[in-house]
Amino acid sequence: MSPDLSTLAIKAEDLKLEAGSEPAPAAPSPAADKVDEGGAEESGDEDDGEDAGAAGGAEKKKKKKKPKKKKKAGTGSGPAPSMTSAEAIAKQSEPPRTPVSTFFKNSVYPVGEIQEYVGDNAYRTTSEEKRHIERLAMTENEPSSVFNYNSIRRAAEVHRQVRAYARKTIKPGMTMTEIANLIEDGTRSLVEANGFESGIAFPTGLSRNYVAAHYSPNPGDKSAPLAASDVLKVDFGVHVNGRIVDSAFTMTWEPTYDNLLMAVKDATNTGIREAGIDVRTADIGAAIQEVMESYEVEVNGKVFPVKSIRNLTGHSIAPYIIHAGKSVPIVKGYDDGEKMEEGEYYAIETFGSTGSGRVRDEGECSHFAKIPDAPKVALPGIMSKKLLGVINKEFGTIPFCRRYLDRIGEKTHLRALNELVSYGLVQAYPPLVDTEGSQTAQFEHSIILRPTCKEVVTRGDDY
Repeated sequence: MSPDLSTLAIKAEDLKLEAGSEPAPAAPSPAADKVDEGGAEESGDEDDGEDAGAAGGAEKKKKKKKPKKKKKAGTGSGPAPSMTSAEAIAKQSEPPRTPVSTFFKNSVYPVGEIQEYVGDNAYRTTSEEKRHIERLAMTENEPSSVFNYNSIRRAAEVHRQVRAYARKTIKPGMTMTEIANLIEDGTRSLVEANGFESGIAFPTGLSRNYVAAHYSPNPGDKSAPLAASDVLKVDFGVHVNGRIVDSAFTMTWEPTYDNLLMAVKDATNTGIREAGIDVRTADIGAAIQEVMESYEVEVNGKVFPVKSIRNLTGHSIAPYIIHAGKSVPIVKGYDDGEKMEEGEYYAIETFGSTGSGRVRDEGECSHFAKIPDAPKVALPGIMSKKLLGVINKEFGTIPFCRRYLDRIGEKTHLRALNELVSYGLVQAYPPLVDTEGSQTAQFEHSIILRPTCKEVVTRGDDY
């Protein structure tokens, strides 16, 4: 779920939290998933090579050095998961309904892809001090802890298993509501949805073609079924103890826009590679744009350059807060001096377009979120007061959509919801569109800037 830079000044003010802080949810969260794990992981198998960044070690003295390897999900020191993510996906039911906790009996979930820090931060990989800090942090048992990695990994495993089914099941002819239900029903089942303890992290984004982000079907959606010519962005999130994973991919059913998807995937992996402790977010944006805009797409004999959508960004994530204040631009020129810091957690996402490379609000809104620390105001309507109470109880600061209100029995909510938006208590996130007739694509991963290494928690065999 991407923030729009046109409203970023407002959002940064409303949503910014200190690293590791948490807004008080409307209901208490139980104890977090816990794992005692220390230091950087041992070297695993080499992956498909889409991403730069590496982890591994030198051979013994007098032996020729081999290229460093990245470590795949499922490798790590400390308690080991009872199976790999791929093994769990193979055992999952279709449609997915078996909770991931069933597969991981010891409640230890697969570690994401490990990338070692480079340059001035290379020392962190072997630093005993940093390993000690990480080992101590891993013993924390608070749901709000920024080091609650196992909760994040459990949510990431749910995402991998749900999307594995979605990617082979979504087909032209399906309605947007059918696709949303497919993803959300699977997510609720696999994460064992239970209020603020675990559940869906934000509405499922199913934006097509020139709509880049923030479209989800509303109740009674009448939009056209999925077409074979569509470029579909699938953006969904999962949370465990408020620790959110945010990951997205793009699907097509004919090859015209394959280069567009390649450009965006390459750009996202570039952003992941460049991210790190003390790295300026402006430098990440410049690297992303350079890669993204090295691609072009040919459509019916006409060549279109791929452009980074300049007013969409990646973002930091905090407990129960999807946009936590820091942004990761995907173009050069947005230099506010902001740097990434140890322990922070980010969604690295990029958007490419064959259009203008800039989005605007357009269309019926489906995405909403309560604004953290919004000022108290006297609401004139009984219905809006009632709805605010429902939002506090059911969602807190987790984003929601109109279908979710409909699902819990709030059938006549629209007028009250619009009133909450107008009084500055709820933020509306309308669909974001580029030039009509253009095509847009998105890829996204969540990463943890651990003291000793960088962990791409949502990495899978698919992307």
